[in-house]
Amino acid sequence: MNRFKKSIITGAGAWALLALGITAAPAQQSEEQPAEKPGEEQAAPTAMATPGMSAPLTANPNPMSVDAGFLGPVYVTGAVSGLGLWQNNKFPDQQHSQASLSNGQLFLQKPEGLFQYFLAVGAYTFPALGAPYFSTGTTVGDFFGPVPMAFAKIAPTDNFYIQGGKMPGLVGVEAPFTFQNMNIERGLLWAQEPIFSRGAQLGYTQGPLALALQWTDGFYSNRYTWLTGSATYTLDPANSFVLAAGGNLSHTAKVTTTTPFFQTTATPLFQNNETLFSLAWTYSSAPWTVTPWFQFTHVPQASSIGAFSSASTIGGAILANYSFGDDSFLPGVSLPVRFEYLGSTGSAANGAPNLLYGPGSKAWSITFTPTYQYKIFFARAEISHVGTNGTTPGLVFGPNGTNTTQTRGMLEVGVLF
Repeated sequence: MNRFKKSIITGAGAWALLALGITAAPAQQSEEQPAEKPGEEQAAPTAMATPGMSAPLTANPNPMSVDAGFLGPVYVTGAVSGLGLWQNNKFPDQQHSQASLSNGQLFLQKPEGLFQYFLAVGAYTFPALGAPYFSTGTTVGDFFGPVPMAFAKIAPTDNFYIQGGKMPGLVGVEAPFTFQNMNIERGLLWAQEPIFSRGAQLGYTQGPLALALQWTDGFYSNRYTWLTGSATYTLDPANSFVLAAGGNLSHTAKVTTTTPFFQTTATPLFQNNETLFSLAWTYSSAPWTVTPWFQFTHVPQASSIGAFSSASTIGGAILANYSFGDDSFLPGVSLPVRFEYLGSTGSAANGAPNLLYGPGSKAWSITFTPTYQYKIFFARAEISHVGTNGTTPGLVFGPNGTNTTQTRGMLEVGVLF
C-alpha cells in the first residue's frame, strides 16, 4: 500500500475513533468471541477474527494498527467490493441487470484487554436468493444505517465476557456481508433469521464448550423481548457443532403510535414473532470445508399480528468448499457450492402467516461460486437457481408474481485490507 493510500485510511480511522470517543458508541465482539458461526476460520495468526469469515476468502494477515492513546492500539481493516447482477423473472421495479457497490466498509477494533470494542462504518448490500436486490443506498437507508455493527465488550477473564450494542444473531450459519460467506448471495434459510439485533450478550467458555446468551430486539424491532442462546462444542481442530435456539417471548404487534417497533425493512412482522432452532456441524480440514445445517422456525397463532393459525418452516442446507492449495495447478482458486431446501406449513384458507412464497409453499436452491483470491484482492463469479412449488400466485417471481423459478448470475470483485 503506498503512502497516499495509507494516509487516507489512517485519517479515516482517526476521524472514526474521535467519533467513538465522543459518543461512547458500543462495539462488536473480538476474536475471543466463542459464538462464531460454523464454518468460520482463523485466517492467519495476526489477522482479525472479526468480522468472522468462512472459507474460501481470508482476512488481511497484516492489518494496520494505530495508536489511539487511552483507547489503546486500534486495528483498522475494511472491505471494498463491487458486484454485477443478471436475473430472469425479475421482481416488479427491478432490472434484469444492474451493478452496485456491495461493500465500502471500515472496521475499527480493539480485540484485547479488559475493555474491547468493534465498530463498522460504511455502505453494504445484502444480496439474497429469491428476494429482490436492493441498491446500496436503499439497503443502508432501510436496514441498519451507516453503522451496521457497533459493540462494546468487557472481558474480565479469558473465558467470560459481557457485551452490548448492535450484534449479529446467534442462530444460523451464514453471516450478513457478502465477503464473510462462501457465496455472494445469502440463502433461503438466512431470510428466516435476524441479521443484526440491538441488546446485550453474555459469553462463557470452558475447554471445548462455548456458551452465549443474548437479550435483544430480534429483527431490529426496538422491542426487547427476544432471548437467544447458543452452545458450540469443538470436538477437535477439524470438527465443531453448534446448537442454537431462541425467539420472541411476547407478541410484537403491528406499528401503532404507542408501539412504534416496525421501523425498517429489517423487521418482518411474522418472523419477528417466531421461535427458531438450528443445528450445524462443520468439518474443516484442507482442502475441504463442509457444513450441513438444519433449521426449524415456528410462528404461533396470534390474531394481534394477523396470524389466525400457526405456521412453521423446516429447512436444511449443505455448504461445501474445495480450495486448491498454493502448490497446486490452480493456486488461490476455490469452488464453493450450496444446496438448500425450505418448506413452510399452513394454508391461506386457515389464515396462516406467509413465511415464504405463500402459506404452505416450498423452495429449493443451488448456488455455485468459483472464487479467486490473491493476497488482499479477490474475484468471484456466481450462478444460482431457485425453484418453488405450492406457491400463491402473486407472491413469487416475475412482474406478476407468477413465475415459479429464478436464475441469477453475479460477479464480485474487491479488496480486504
